Amino acid sequence: MNKNLIAKLMIGAAMVVSAAGCASWDSMSSRQKSTVVGAGVGGVAGAAVTGGGILGTVGGAAIGGVVGDQIGKRR
Repeated sequence: MNKNLIAKLMIGAAMVVSAAGCASWDSMSSRQKSTVVGAGVGGVAGAAVTGGGILGTVGGAAIGGVVGDQIGKRR
């Protein structure tokens, strides 16, 4: 991996963590928490797969959010 891609992934991960920290995490349900985590992981994975492409990042976040929502529903 090149340094530019790693920097983009780290920035994306920091944004996800800071956004999750700003939300009222304690008042969220288990399903909502799973959705947020799934969207974050999916966004980072999408960015890694597409080399930092916007469409891949957004698509990964959307797919990850749906998967996280479905996993959270079973808890």
